[in-house]
Amino acid sequence: MTSPTTLTPRLPSPLQEVGDERFDRYGLRLLLKRDDLIHPDLIGNKWRKLVPNTEAANGRPLVTFGGAYSNHLRATAAAGRLLGLPTTGVVRGQELAGRPLNPSLARCAADGMRLHFVDRSTYRRKTEPETLAAILRTAGAEEAYVVPEGGSNSAAVRGCRALGEELRGHADVVAIACGTGGTLAGLAAGLTAGQRALGVPVLKGGFLEGDVQALQERAFGARTGSWSLDERFHFGGYARTTPELHAFAKDFEDRHGLPVERVYVAKLLYGLVTLAAEGAFTRGTAIAAVVTGRPFPEG
Repeated sequence: MTSPTTLTPRLPSPLQEVGDERFDRYGLRLLLKRDDLIHPDLIGNKWRKLVPNTEAANGRPLVTFGGAYSNHLRATAAAGRLLGLPTTGVVRGQELAGRPLNPSLARCAADGMRLHFVDRSTYRRKTEPETLAAILRTAGAEEAYVVPEGGSNSAAVRGCRALGEELRGHADVVAIACGTGGTLAGLAAGLTAGQRALGVPVLKGGFLEGDVQALQERAFGARTGSWSLDERFHFGGYARTTPELHAFAKDFEDRHGLPVERVYVAKLLYGLVTLAAEGAFTRGTAIAAVVTGRPFPEG
């Protein structure tokens, strides 16, 4: 088995201040929390979530869940490769079975992950005990350690608390793009009084506030820290983009020399630029944007 030192991160991840006129004109400071540099294979919050779960697995195979473009599936497959653990990815969409794999799923397979496709109705019920047992049985993963979709469980939320602790004293507002909400739940718990966390969901539906609160209650016993969500910047849903978003991301890349991942990071930065123009932040506010990922090559 590969040594666990292969998961050794760069901590704390760098905090980089950037000059950007879209913030400067309102007297705001923009800082980038470069969690994309935390580990070459387990990027950003994926490392923070997965390491506690691989430790809890105690050498057992891993099974987890995600869509066809899931960053979490790729990270879990990479963790399995690095640690010598078998992995199974349960993928939403039975219609994908037998088709050529997209680059994201192909990377999972190259890292040794077995892919098990299920229909969308079954996938929606995957947390129900009977449905989960049936999925694990048909996937041949009955003895595996189950990591939930997005990696968000109590172990992961507690692992993400360190992200907030690393940002104490550095920013007034810490903003992060959200999928399942686990990173926001932990981040907010790690901040100090006077700091607040802002989540920008990349999925539409308006369900995330209840999910984040439930995650905090399970991990810490109660809602913890000051946090809120702005649901306006999902651009149609998970992995959905528009020409406007691509143009914004390309412009940000050109301004700052930073590759901008489109599924999460571009939506976060777009949201912050919009909020700054709306006057959502008082002059003198320092805003830390957590960069949770890097662009994934499509070829």
